[in-house]
Amino acid sequence: MPFLGRKREIEILRDVYNNEKFESIILYGRRRIGKSELIKYSFKDINCKKIYFECQKATEAYNVSNLCDIIASTFKIPKPAFQTLSQILDFLFEKSLTEKIIFVIDEYPYIRDNSFYLDSIIQNAIDKYKMDSKMKFILCGSYIDVMEKLLSNNSPLYGRFSLKMNVRQMNYLESSLFYPNASNEDKVAYYSVFGGVPFYNQFIDDTKTVKENIINLIASPNARLLAEAEGFLLEKMTKLTNANECFCSIALGNRKYTDILNASHISSSPMLSDILKKLIKMDVIEKICPINDENEKKVTYEIIERLSLFYYRYIFAKNTFFKIMPPDLFYDEFIEPDFYSQYVPKEFENISKQYFQILNSNHKITPVLYAIGKYYYDDPKNRKNGEFDVVTLDKNGYNFYEVKFINKPIDDSIVNEEEYQLENLKIKYNKLGFISKTGFNLKNPEKYSLITLDDMYKI
Repeated sequence: MPFLGRKREIEILRDVYNNEKFESIILYGRRRIGKSELIKYSFKDINCKKIYFECQKATEAYNVSNLCDIIASTFKIPKPAFQTLSQILDFLFEKSLTEKIIFVIDEYPYIRDNSFYLDSIIQNAIDKYKMDSKMKFILCGSYIDVMEKLLSNNSPLYGRFSLKMNVRQMNYLESSLFYPNASNEDKVAYYSVFGGVPFYNQFIDDTKTVKENIINLIASPNARLLAEAEGFLLEKMTKLTNANECFCSIALGNRKYTDILNASHISSSPMLSDILKKLIKMDVIEKICPINDENEKKVTYEIIERLSLFYYRYIFAKNTFFKIMPPDLFYDEFIEPDFYSQYVPKEFENISKQYFQILNSNHKITPVLYAIGKYYYDDPKNRKNGEFDVVTLDKNGYNFYEVKFINKPIDDSIVNEEEYQLENLKIKYNKLGFISKTGFNLKNPEKYSLITLDDMYKI
């Protein structure tokens, strides 16, 4: 399959490769996100020697021996008898004094596990050669916590990286490149389930229905990606039961801290706090603050690893039925009833926020946006509080957008209800807008900012 997306990341890496000075890059992100493929594709049309080495979960000696094989092949020399990574670094840095070399150590935490002193070895090599070297040195890894510790001020490598790149999930627009023949409505459904993870998206067959793809890839006992969803937390979390409880609670709609704690069987608040911190570092859960109020009490938590969200909402929670029912009947009974009425519409709100982020980062919206997110409100009259889900802030004030993923156009009744709510809550705003899957049927459309589903895929 051809390499898709990551245009901005490719441009950044190639800019680094094309200069003549030493550069050190730390590139990291959760597993299956496409880091290795990104690095390899970024080499295309770069004219210099490239050494890409993926560490194994083994000793330094074993990894050094394998790396020596690659060096021999790259430089067309007999296999060198290096015994340590320090010797290899000296050899490659000496070579880089007269020629440009790209040297990548992928899955660095694997070799570092057995040799913590390697951070200092690399630091010494960088400090020794950086003024005269033409090397582009890249450290890559999937253990986000470990990689970020390399950037901390108590790490030997602190201040040694000229570029930090945290590779995260693709947005909805880049992800749609994996299923170009799908309708825009189906593209939203696919992103809602498989998110922006290239490894997942490569298996989507856009000649089949959404239901068929979901069954084939996640919602059947032999589905290709079921083991990915089942084992995702197992790899990183030691107390898996508590992590499962936390995930299941959020997937079923509990987003506030106290609600997550009460709905799960996690025994204490400190334990939940620890789990959430770990899941946030794994880049699978996000802590959300309203753009108008950063009070900790207003914080909510959302699962941003969408395959896990789907798995815990529909499969983990109904695992007894999942194991014995035919997949098509399980889908009809437990997925279909609220998939298009609740699950996908909720994800469409997140896609709408990404739409504004894309416009903003590409200078396609005026005035520039200062913030995109949720807006918290108190309603003392009715003794309740709540959130508006898609709100932007610019120099003129807040802009509110009502998002509807329904099978009829947004009409004046929906517009009037939104206007009434804002007026009743005495919320001042700059602009009112609507985002609709199926268009609009309004008497005075010019009064509002109107965005269709098709608009969102024509950026």
